[in-house]
Amino acid sequence: MNDCNPESYKLGQRVHSANDARRIGTVKYVGEVQGYSGTWLGVDWDYGNGKHDGSINGVRYFQAKSQKSGSFVRVHNLSPGISLPEALRVRYRGESSKEEEDEMYVLSASNKHVSIELVGKDKIQDKFSKFEELTSAALPYLGVSSPGANIGTIVTNLKELDLTGNLLSDWKDIGAFGEQLPALAVLNLSNNLMSKEVTGLPQLKSIRILVLNCTGVNWMQVEILKHSLPALEELHLMGNSISEITPVSSPIVQGFDNLQLLNLEDNCIAEWSEILKLCQIRSLEQLYLNKNNLNRIYYPNNDTIHELVSAHESHEESYLPFQNLCCLLLGNNMIEDLASIDSLDSFPKLMDIRLSENPVSDPGRGGISRFAIIARLGKIKILNGSEVNS
Repeated sequence: MNDCNPESYKLGQRVHSANDARRIGTVKYVGEVQGYSGTWLGVDWDYGNGKHDGSINGVRYFQAKSQKSGSFVRVHNLSPGISLPEALRVRYRGESSKEEEDEMYVLSASNKHVSIELVGKDKIQDKFSKFEELTSAALPYLGVSSPGANIGTIVTNLKELDLTGNLLSDWKDIGAFGEQLPALAVLNLSNNLMSKEVTGLPQLKSIRILVLNCTGVNWMQVEILKHSLPALEELHLMGNSISEITPVSSPIVQGFDNLQLLNLEDNCIAEWSEILKLCQIRSLEQLYLNKNNLNRIYYPNNDTIHELVSAHESHEESYLPFQNLCCLLLGNNMIEDLASIDSLDSFPKLMDIRLSENPVSDPGRGGISRFAIIARLGKIKILNGSEVNS
């Protein structure tokens, strides 16, 4: 869908190229450009595929994030996106042949593919009437920018929704998905640039898995989000340049009573003291820290935990640190000391460890071999994805 009125676009709005839904950017300027007629939209493209930094012929119109991520675009070359119901029609209608247009496959509640024959001029409406069978929908890079109206009456049994690489940014829209889709348990918002303002979120009691990879979120936003996600079991936060774990009301992270898996891969965490702020999440079983900047790890002693917990006047009772953690992925960091390896044996239930692509596990960089690592760790069952032979 193209809106040909440039005044309908607002600053900060997410858009994509009219001919390429994967070329996504943010509107930074609406107005005239010296030397050119008409109204232009200045767009800062996510992946730097522009022409300049927001200035042209010595005049600055906006500040792009890099020297070649900005460009000026005519309104007919942009799309403000489509609603979720429209995306469902595009995705499941099929475009390759007339035969495929007359037939749609959905995944039923019993995980079987159901073929739906559609005839007559009302076939699109008929397809929507059959969406009640849909339990899982994958709508990546389709330009979804809003929930649309009455989605709860269209996909009444939807449990899994993949919205990777769309134009969503407002958390209120995410709240609308949760409210209108009461069965929704898995939501993937990867590669949507989310707003820094987390407001207006209702209780999303059914969401168990939330994927926020490459969305620009920080831990302060996560602290706000957790109050709306009481049933959350998995949280994926890859590629968000997170360097600090910043609890709001305590020196350590509290809440997340059901969180079993936390994925912080491909971030910028350099200090193990930041990770220690997670040590009182009792339900946590899997912690993914591959591709960070950690150079050492250690298991906290009683004094360390007491110092962390007692710093908060109204602290709750402290628990054994990382008491249920059984999987810790530390691949591709900067760990180089043997004391870090030895400390892994102090984690009460830790059995699955990844240490590949660290100096300490690379004999060519002064590290030790796989067999030497296994010899130092008595409880380990899996190392670098492979079972340890007893």
